[in-house]
Amino acid sequence: MFDERSADLYYKRRGQRQLLEILDGNPTRAIELADARLAADPGDAESHFIRAVALTQLDEIDQAEAAMQAALDAGMPFGRFLAGPRDLLAPLAATATFALHAASPNKEIVHGPMLGAVTDTTAGVWIRTAEETSFEVVATADGERHTASGTTTVDQDYTGTATLAGLSPDTTYSYQVLVDAGTPPALQPQSNPQSQSQSPSYTLRTSPPAGASGTVTIAFGGCAGYTPANERMWDTIAAHSPQALLLLGDNVYVDLPEQPGPFHDYTYYQRQSRPEFRRLVSATPVYAVWDDHDAAFDDIWLGPYVDRPAWKQPMVEHFRRNWNNPASGSASHPGVWFRFSLGDVDFFLLDGRTYRTNPFVEERTMLGPVQKAWLLDGLRASEAMFKVIASPVAWADGAKAGSRDTWSGFPEEREQIFRFVEENDVLGVVLLSSDRHRSEAWAIERESGYAFHDLLSGQLTNIHTHPVEPGALFSYNLKDSFGLLTFETAGEEPRVTYEIYSIDDELVETLVIPHADLAGSSEEGEQS
Repeated sequence: MFDERSADLYYKRRGQRQLLEILDGNPTRAIELADARLAADPGDAESHFIRAVALTQLDEIDQAEAAMQAALDAGMPFGRFLAGPRDLLAPLAATATFALHAASPNKEIVHGPMLGAVTDTTAGVWIRTAEETSFEVVATADGERHTASGTTTVDQDYTGTATLAGLSPDTTYSYQVLVDAGTPPALQPQSNPQSQSQSPSYTLRTSPPAGASGTVTIAFGGCAGYTPANERMWDTIAAHSPQALLLLGDNVYVDLPEQPGPFHDYTYYQRQSRPEFRRLVSATPVYAVWDDHDAAFDDIWLGPYVDRPAWKQPMVEHFRRNWNNPASGSASHPGVWFRFSLGDVDFFLLDGRTYRTNPFVEERTMLGPVQKAWLLDGLRASEAMFKVIASPVAWADGAKAGSRDTWSGFPEEREQIFRFVEENDVLGVVLLSSDRHRSEAWAIERESGYAFHDLLSGQLTNIHTHPVEPGALFSYNLKDSFGLLTFETAGEEPRVTYEIYSIDDELVETLVIPHADLAGSSEEGEQS
């Protein structure tokens, strides 16, 4: 995945390929690779960044400073250098030039703020800072004022989350993040405004109360390898003002199944530093699960054990601290699954990798017994009009024909879930998935209940495209795209509408599914 052929084909692999040379002790080779890229594209900021890191390793600090400036001139945010990998850039960070850039306004917050775990009365605000520090979030709306405190620590890679409480449901707030930069948390005065930075204003919207009727809109997708030319996707999504963004896996493509370290951090920093992504996540709660390229490598199953392989839980923890999810599996089985609600819609986001077993043997599971019991218990207890079950891989057999990496490799467990829905009269189930580099819809017909709709979207920023497959209600792969779901739960005819939008904000497909079709009715959804 990291040879020169992959780097030629996929931008997401270029910086990774070069950084691996540095981590393997070959900074000169990394410079050669970066220079070859720059010969073709002198404005490639990522190659200038790699040159700066490699030259720092060679103790050629003056040249490293020049490479850093070239990266900044090419449009790279200085936050990339503040984030690091810090150990590799430490000598460069000690220079006066670096300090001058770091002293410019609003550089204390390196990544974020990122909203997550938003309910009708609470909201989590995640940040990464330049130094270990404390911070305060202040949210205001119509005379209300709420505050929450948090700390960023070195053992969490300078990240931290503050949770606002006591908020009003379905209300838009303006918020700021105030940082006491440079002082260890234990030594900082409480809420000293003179030591706190000025902050831009951001907005957040709390969820409607659970069960409240109305309209809920969410965006979803996956397969988002770092590609500068396609990072505008995040602005395209933001223009629709979704109440949540679901990222269903292959979010950054770390791939190497080893103890997380500088390579994994670097790959996350690429995305988290993008101004388009930061604009989106500062106002839109993000809920992220992982897939094979986040957890380890292509088509991986990690097995039934909590602590085997040895890098499983460190990778889960690394994923956890780079997102702002409401939960991370269960206490006994840490992983990447959780649920949340928006009005009369319950969302169940699944972890299809951490406890997946070998799909080529008779006794097999994608979810593992703990997660499966959690899902079935949640579906049985849910009183929401719609229940969304989001999987990183496709539910429909035809989405990846002949593969056992999707739910096709675990037909018994899929049938158990479907039959549970039918036998317990669980109405309004909608399936989401990703992994395939296209957007499409499938109807999974059932003899014993209503048809399940698998709504798939999996090409947010990737270059590589998968061909369309026969049998889908429709399929689109001409451009990068995302899915937009609108749930209308008020009125006499509640429905969910699935729309596919291209990266250029073109509406390319629409599927309307009345709630009546998810309640035993044999009528099919209206397609346009």
